[in-house]
Amino acid sequence: MISRRRLTQAATAVTGVFGVTGAGRASADAGAAPTGRITPDLGPVRHTRTDVLDIAYHDVGPAHGTPVILLHGWPFSPVGSYAEVAPALARRGYRCYIPYLRGHGETRFLRANTFRSGQQAALGADVIAFMDALRVPRAIFAGYDWGGRAGDVAAALWPERCTGVVSVNGYLIQNLAVAQEPLRPAIEEGTWYFFYFLTERGRKGLQRNREDLARVVWHRNSPEWRFTEAEFAQAARLWTNPDYVDVVIHSYRHRLAAAPGDPRYAVLERRLLDHPKITVPAVTLDGQADGVIPPTDGSGYAPHFSGPWTHHVVSNAGHNLPQEQPEAFAAAILEVDAMG
Repeated sequence: MISRRRLTQAATAVTGVFGVTGAGRASADAGAAPTGRITPDLGPVRHTRTDVLDIAYHDVGPAHGTPVILLHGWPFSPVGSYAEVAPALARRGYRCYIPYLRGHGETRFLRANTFRSGQQAALGADVIAFMDALRVPRAIFAGYDWGGRAGDVAAALWPERCTGVVSVNGYLIQNLAVAQEPLRPAIEEGTWYFFYFLTERGRKGLQRNREDLARVVWHRNSPEWRFTEAEFAQAARLWTNPDYVDVVIHSYRHRLAAAPGDPRYAVLERRLLDHPKITVPAVTLDGQADGVIPPTDGSGYAPHFSGPWTHHVVSNAGHNLPQEQPEAFAAAILEVDAMG
């Protein structure tokens, strides 16, 4: 049961960022100007082991605070994305865990013969395994892009481990049964790299031009974001991971049904084919300036959320919403916590 004090804090924060909100109602926020800075407040890189990975992560906030797992996207950095979100939540009593996804930063596979999978079931399973390793029984999941998908998968398949979910661009569980069905051309244009990575030319391009390719994606997916060279350089250090290319290429090939998945996750993938509902409290966000997924009123996502749910469009934000508008992202976490 959330305390009256926390409920009041959440309501104040949410109203200040979004305006009037309600379950299933879309609204736009005034937004705060991006600061363009990276702070060192995430602390040292720590490590924990699962059955598959040595996961690098940061933790921020009081040891017994409400757990929140902040999940980053591709090709972005958890430090850049959550440098302002995590300390803001920590000041409100939350314990934030910020893992590096498989193939990124110091996260490593434990064995050389493990399939370097980037499929959605693997990302979701990693969230639960990470929680198990740290003995975190339940947490709020919050993320965007790959991280949003990981949180959605974990929330849908393991609802008993999730107290609420914040997901940029709504319900991100891929429907592999319709992977060969075309989207509107304007949306297909924004996903050009999906198709590039289907080819050997694309694999070589990612191997040889990691930074140049990421810079194109940053500009294309968040056209109004004025990131600094320091922010970009910090993220670029993650892409030297020896498994980066294999994981990224497999992720995009698998989502287009052009590569088999890791048999380890076959049962989970079959469950995801049914597009399971997310039953826990949820807040979905769209960036008004998202260059790859246009903002909506959220009605297309609504059938996938059977618990308390609300949707917001965030102004002055693109695909990497927590880094571009950290106040709005933090407010969404307060909001979903108050819905529980």
